[in-house]
Amino acid sequence: MGGPNLEVFKFGMYIMFPIATMYYYGTNLDKRFSVPDFWPKPEQTNRIPFEKEEIHSELERLKQRRLYLREKRLQNEKNEGQDS
Repeated sequence: MGGPNLEVFKFGMYIMFPIATMYYYGTNLDKRFSVPDFWPKPEQTNRIPFEKEEIHSELERLKQRRLYLREKRLQNEKNEGQDS
């Protein structure tokens, strides 16, 4: 038989191996497992307007875009009708 020293060594390995593994993989996570430029920068994301003027200007912008796309669609339909 191994004796008490072997049992103490085995117990130490059983305890220290998971702790050492967690310490190794748990430190410097930002450098080790990060993908550069994975998340968009704040200026690249959508910004929700909260102020009344910002909401009105955003609604006006959406309305102008919708009207522009409608005019473009009607013009395409008119052109297709003339070609037939």
